[in-house]
Amino acid sequence: MTEIDLAVIGLGYVGMPLAKEAVNAGLRVVGVDVDPGKVDALKAGQSYIDDLTDADLEHMLANGFSATLDEAVLARSNTIVICVPTPLDEDHRPDLSAVEGATKAVARNLSKGTLVVLESTTWPGTTDEVARPLLETSGLVAGEDFHLAFSPERIDPGNPKFGLRNTPKVVGGYTPTCRDRATAFYGRFIEQVVPVSGTREAEMAKLLENTYRHVNIALVNEMAIFCDELGIDLWESIEAAATKPFGFQKFLPGPGVGGHCIPVDPSYLSYTVRKLGYPFRFVELAQEINERMPSYVVARVQRLLNRYKKPVNGARVVMLGVTYKPDIADERETPALPVARALLELGAELSFVDPYVKEWSVDGTPVPREEDLAEAVINADVSLLMQQHAAFDLDMVEAKASLVLDTRGVLAEGERVERL
Repeated sequence: MTEIDLAVIGLGYVGMPLAKEAVNAGLRVVGVDVDPGKVDALKAGQSYIDDLTDADLEHMLANGFSATLDEAVLARSNTIVICVPTPLDEDHRPDLSAVEGATKAVARNLSKGTLVVLESTTWPGTTDEVARPLLETSGLVAGEDFHLAFSPERIDPGNPKFGLRNTPKVVGGYTPTCRDRATAFYGRFIEQVVPVSGTREAEMAKLLENTYRHVNIALVNEMAIFCDELGIDLWESIEAAATKPFGFQKFLPGPGVGGHCIPVDPSYLSYTVRKLGYPFRFVELAQEINERMPSYVVARVQRLLNRYKKPVNGARVVMLGVTYKPDIADERETPALPVARALLELGAELSFVDPYVKEWSVDGTPVPREEDLAEAVINADVSLLMQQHAAFDLDMVEAKASLVLDTRGVLAEGERVERL
């Protein structure tokens, strides 16, 4: 049977860039997923990932990459990397069902000498306390019969400067030998590998990175609220502070936080701390502030319309950009969703413009898509800039829109334009 260098479980925003770089380095790679739609699309050469073009995928397929629903390929793989989602449940607790399912599939097919790496973000201790016992149901022992490691993903969709290859890769092993094996593996196609002493340190590194961002975003979001009341242009203050060459990093306010990391990962850390018997107050306060921002955006829309004696009920509101980041199609945890939900509940006639999103709905209710940006802002009572896609002609929006609420601080304030 043909030997496989790498099996990637979970063919999404994390798994596919990993597979791409491994193929480019000459590794024999197979992708495994439980979603037939993804597997069929990949086989047909159709990418559904922002950072993977159809041409990239064509090159991968031509160099031996394949995608399958069959977990049996794991038995022939030297290295298995788990890249499945780790969302939160309705109570904001970690949902490890996908990690557990993938790990059980590995256990059913685990061969002696295999390296197993978990990349899915999770609470510190998951690799040792959840993954390892499941893998050892195979009868093989971690650190003796197979190698086990954790290496947090650091994928930033749409980032033109940093991708998988040139972003340092943190690696923690269950044993020093496990760490060395994982370090050598990633070193084949990543420029810098950063080994740490154990899996918990690697798990915590990821949560620390995103909690840092989460807390600082909450800081400027709260400042945006009271600076508006004080009549202070916070955006100008931030740019002024950012001229300091040390001791300050620029964070910007916005309508909320989105994506696969910032709204989710700090809750994993808060969950871990609460198991010790007390809250992680910084994280929980930041969560509260950031989750409040969509409601604040809607309140600002109400205030803007009210100034011109218009109610939200019946007002034509167009949302410009509904993805969580500019210039990508990723809608995960986008703050546009709770903003739209609240506007619809108030009776707004809602539509959207987004070059990356062809269809969009709120709780099953389709939101009409406007094809022409100029026509959309001219006809709307208020335009709500949620995302500054490069494709948007912002000068035209400033010139032709009746009213604009800019949640990204990219328009010049004026009589008809307000910034968050």
